[in-house]
Amino acid sequence: MTSEIILVAGATGNVGRPLVEQLLAAGHRVRALTRDPAAAGLPAAAEAVAGNLADTASLAAAFDGVGAAHLITFNGADFSPLTNGPEIVALAEQAGLRKVTILKGDVGKSPLEEAVEAGKLEWTSLAPVEFMSNALEWAEAIRTEGVVREGFPEAKSAMVHDADIAAVAAAALTGDGHGGQEYWLTGPEALTPADKVRTISEVLGREVRYVPLSTDEVVAQWRQEGYSDEDMEFFLMMRTDPPIPGDTLLPTVEQVTGRPARTFAEWVRENAASFGG
Repeated sequence: MTSEIILVAGATGNVGRPLVEQLLAAGHRVRALTRDPAAAGLPAAAEAVAGNLADTASLAAAFDGVGAAHLITFNGADFSPLTNGPEIVALAEQAGLRKVTILKGDVGKSPLEEAVEAGKLEWTSLAPVEFMSNALEWAEAIRTEGVVREGFPEAKSAMVHDADIAAVAAAALTGDGHGGQEYWLTGPEALTPADKVRTISEVLGREVRYVPLSTDEVVAQWRQEGYSDEDMEFFLMMRTDPPIPGDTLLPTVEQVTGRPARTFAEWVRENAASFGG
């Protein structure tokens, strides 16, 4: 149990929400930063406060009395990179923060990461290779058609459970020995799209078919969904030339948290209702 307040930005996100829950379960005081505290649905024990990392002025009250903070490098509304990194860091240092974890949103360093690394805060960078929750993009088609249409059939991904990302963040925020580390995070398996679909089918107990798409079909689909050329270039890079090979399995989650990384099957069981299970 600690009297120090830990701030969690992006508290309603795929990593922020389990991080809030894990910190509370371990007896820590948590302040949850969210645009709309009333609609956030966060645990009652968390102190939900209104704020937005993209709006530096909204953070002064949120940083007051905080010893450690989990930050994200992108705007939670549209996932665009934050451009006010130096202002956030200056405010955090002025408020007396000691350490931060930073959830990366891109392969390169964001302005926030650069500012944190140039400043006085003890920092730990978290770089998930792919969120397991990305599979929720298939949920509607699985519910309504029992099918997944996806490209890059040979591409493998060592997806990591969102709660494992949160667990690494919690360890870094509350423990020692993580300062100055960039943690690349993977799950325990490297799966192709067909492997993922097969796992979903087995967990749901019903047939889910995988229909491979060509790269041209995938790009046309992205364009129809309104993604920019820059976004599509990033998506293609992550599928064809990721920063670490897609079949690379790293022991980071277990080394940092002391427990094995969760499997994709575990994630599917926890989220079966989203797929009509």
